[in-house]
Amino acid sequence: MNPYLKAVRPERWPRSLAIFLGPAAFIFLYRDALAGLSFFEAAGRLALGFLLTWGISTANYVVNEIADMPTDIHHPSKKHRPLLRGEIRKTPFALLGAALALLCLAIAFLAFSRPFFFSLLALLVAGFIYNVKPVRTKDIPFLDSLSESMNNPIRLFIGWFALAPASLFPPLSLVLSWWAFGNLLMVAKRLSEFRSLKEKAEEYRASHKAYSRASLLLGMTASTVIFFASYFWFARSFKLQSFFFYSVVLLLLVVIVFRKTLREEEVMEEPEKLFGTRLVAGLLIVLLALFVLSFFLDSVGR
Repeated sequence: MNPYLKAVRPERWPRSLAIFLGPAAFIFLYRDALAGLSFFEAAGRLALGFLLTWGISTANYVVNEIADMPTDIHHPSKKHRPLLRGEIRKTPFALLGAALALLCLAIAFLAFSRPFFFSLLALLVAGFIYNVKPVRTKDIPFLDSLSESMNNPIRLFIGWFALAPASLFPPLSLVLSWWAFGNLLMVAKRLSEFRSLKEKAEEYRASHKAYSRASLLLGMTASTVIFFASYFWFARSFKLQSFFFYSVVLLLLVVIVFRKTLREEEVMEEPEKLFGTRLVAGLLIVLLALFVLSFFLDSVGR
């Protein structure tokens, strides 16, 4: 693989699919609002929204690749990244990221509403806040996971405003729930690092200096509580009775996250690997089928 292509991490591009929760939620809650939008127009807007999200995410990977050079050298796999190995040059790589970000923002400004544009911009800014000094929240205990998982609600907003009118925002309960679930995975990732890297954990991630197994487990538990509390708040607000039953499947999914994190050292280092396992993939398919069924059976808000 071309080293420049490898450096922008094509294996992580599917993460941008997370934006589709936004339009799915909008269609589920406000299905009548799509009456004036044809299928092809909606599909085109979603496809373009995905490509723009991919572009900004890729620009963020460029920022991360450059900013993390001093610490990635202490990681067993990340020390082999192309920039650290000298396979690519920093200046053209940085220019590639900047050009991609500017192009995506320009298209978003011209083709979408202002909330969509600012949501896309927020995704880029979040990458700088997380990676670049003097802020670099990646080095601040627990704020690191909270800021990294912020990508979840931002992508929700991007997908939502790909279809929704500028005046209609997603419910706070849904935003908070999605953020908390993302934070659960990010704290689990840090616990996995803490266990597998051992004495090198602090060299790779500065926030590990303040972490302990107990504090990370507490962070995972707190994220789980907030996730379910906001999920039930969302279900109750829109009178989605079936969603209360689906919480059993969600609880099973969370139990698997805890089990994998505590028993298998490296599996949660990249959380998306978890979703490739048969059991979790099967649970996600079941959840998707249940939510589709609810679209036809539930009367939202009644």
